[in-house]
Amino acid sequence: MTVREYLVKMKGTAKAPPGVGAGELVWSWLGSVIGIGACGWLSAHYFEPRDLTLLIGSFGASAVLVYGAIKSPLAQPRNVIGGHIISGLVGAACWQVFGGTVWLAAALAVSLAVVAMLATKTLHPPGGATALIAVIGGPKIHSLGFLYAFLPAGAGALVLLFVALLVNTLSKNRKYPEYWF
Repeated sequence: MTVREYLVKMKGTAKAPPGVGAGELVWSWLGSVIGIGACGWLSAHYFEPRDLTLLIGSFGASAVLVYGAIKSPLAQPRNVIGGHIISGLVGAACWQVFGGTVWLAAALAVSLAVVAMLATKTLHPPGGATALIAVIGGPKIHSLGFLYAFLPAGAGALVLLFVALLVNTLSKNRKYPEYWF
């Protein structure tokens, strides 16, 4: 069967994912803007003047989960905090051992972070990016060493989680978290 034949056969059998109402859109937006805004504000006013940061790219993906997909097992507190910290530790270790060969350090950081998160029941897809950032993040990130796992990765994840608990509790139609551990 060719690809064209397959697509013709499948036409009409696939369904689109369910939509969300205006209320969900507003709560997801509110959580995201407050959570990422808080990390950015704290970073700019407190951490960056001390040559630290509280804002990394993987937090954008975490925001999608903790504000937009709150029922997902990947968005629960254990996964958010554990996933970022474990992945940060793995990424920092891979940079320290294999940093001279960036492609190898990057590949090992992401793949070992996935394995570590699976083994510890803390799978959080943005953790893969957290591990990768430890390798490709540049001198400022590299200078943090293993501290990177706790600041910015762990501390920023805590800020996002705190905002998720606050915002998702304000809505009578949202329950977060589904579980803690």
